[in-house]
Amino acid sequence: MSIQADVRQFIVKNFYVADPAGLADDASLLDKGVIDSTGVLEVVAHLESTYGIKVDDAELLPENLDSIARITAFVEKKKG
Repeated sequence: MSIQADVRQFIVKNFYVADPAGLADDASLLDKGVIDSTGVLEVVAHLESTYGIKVDDAELLPENLDSIARITAFVEKKKG
């Protein structure tokens, strides 16, 4: 399974997404109300356990974690 598919599946399974098929990969998860600050921490815990990466406090930014596309790019960058 690709990183993008895994991230999408995790978000749809663990958070309320009214229309999973209509959730664009570049849609803001915060603006759409899919996740909140606690949800971000749940996503980070999933990324760390699934991909063996460490997300530093300074990296807890919307630029890294606010959409499926941004999360995917962030994980790919962290994995090198």
